[in-house]
Amino acid sequence: MPALLLDSLPRAAMLMRENPVNDLRRLDVTESDVEIVISGIVSSYYLKQMAQEAIRPALSGRRLRNQVIVFHPK
Repeated sequence: MPALLLDSLPRAAMLMRENPVNDLRRLDVTESDVEIVISGIVSSYYLKQMAQEAIRPALSGRRLRNQVIVFHPK
């Protein structure tokens, strides 16, 4: 991503985009003054928890809604 675009992303979204885990970089992050919402699909509960912990530094007193779905492909 161009540096200008990264500078315009909210902090939580930037934390997720910079995550070394590829599956987490695909998740959607939206922010407001009162909450941060993570959504998307991952293959394990562990990855869902990792996404939540990756966003935690950006909370600054806001609520975190983890709407990530765990889907185990067969």
